[in-house]
Amino acid sequence: MFGLINFVSSEAQSYLPVLLQIGFVLFFVGGMVALSSWLGPKRKTADKLENFSSGIINDEEAREPMSIKYLLIAILFVLFDVEIIFFYPYAVNFVQLGWTGFYEILIFICLILVGFFYILKKKALTWDD
Repeated sequence: MFGLINFVSSEAQSYLPVLLQIGFVLFFVGGMVALSSWLGPKRKTADKLENFSSGIINDEEAREPMSIKYLLIAILFVLFDVEIIFFYPYAVNFVQLGWTGFYEILIFICLILVGFFYILKKKALTWDD
């Protein structure tokens, strides 16, 4: 029974640095926000209260439809970006994974390439509007 208590306490102690760092970050960020709102200038002018614009006068309605190609390319970027993240664990552990891991990453690369060539075949990356 005492061995279990020592095990649990040692497990809890291993999280102590992480909890201290999270607490420090929350305290620091909260303190900086409070300090800047307390010490910062509070001059509200018409220019500061106006909505931000990039200097381009907007003559059109905001609800104008945008091209679906833009959204498609954005989704494809996120999809392939997330797939590439899966290479990092392999890069860190490639020695331990051995040849089995190498063959599995080759299969993964082939699947990514099949998806990429499918996208090229469907001309999803051509921007003709």
